[in-house]
Amino acid sequence: MTATLATLPGVVAQLLSGAALLAGVLTLGTTRKPALALSVFLDLLTAAGLLRLVGDPSWQSIATAAVIVGLRHLIGFGLRLGARTWSGTAPGPGRAGPRPGVVVDQLLRPAWRR
Repeated sequence: MTATLATLPGVVAQLLSGAALLAGVLTLGTTRKPALALSVFLDLLTAAGLLRLVGDPSWQSIATAAVIVGLRHLIGFGLRLGARTWSGTAPGPGRAGPRPGVVVDQLLRPAWRR
């Protein structure tokens, strides 16, 4: 493998990491759903981490990719668990509370849109 081809995956992985940040910010800005934006960001970071393994992988790049994949799964599990907790809240007996979706919407909506 030539020196140019050996450095190409690293450069592409760095570009993909930047694109991941941009895609996450754009997703958050257009959908106002932090969980979705974080999911897009982590998926592209996972792709960048796996791209770093092309060619002759070092133990550091393998460990970095493993940590990214582990964090992505852990954060995804936490988001799913948190969504169930928010949607499962009910008002006390005899009290009518807001719908669960309204509470989450109020927390996630920017102050300038209220």
